[in-house]
Amino acid sequence: MFTFSFNHIALSVKKVNESVQFYQKVFQLKEIENTASDSKTRWLSINEGKQLHLIPRPNAEIKINKAVHFALATSNLDSFITHLEKLNIEYSDWVNSPNKDYIRKDGIKQVYFQDPDGYWIEVNNNA
Repeated sequence: MFTFSFNHIALSVKKVNESVQFYQKVFQLKEIENTASDSKTRWLSINEGKQLHLIPRPNAEIKINKAVHFALATSNLDSFITHLEKLNIEYSDWVNSPNKDYIRKDGIKQVYFQDPDGYWIEVNNNA
């Protein structure tokens, strides 16, 4: 039987520097060395060896669908929501109610927002 652990998320982005700045500003992620290649792909450390890879694709058509998202968890969601508000980043619940969080059936509270390329990000309190 196989066992797996999560390793990284890779996103195609139009402007890699803008995306790096966004993820550093919003999540305070540290940039780490791209050990895979000499490309312009930039790597950020999420935590515990998990990574976000931002791959420059300035001419790519990026298709956005809220059902296709990644989620990060924090034990202090209310403070994170205040952080988003200070950064003037619009957030919503699953059904796009502006500036509203959502509590799932299992009691987990969550919000959704988008990065500069329109990718959806969920942040919840399932930490």
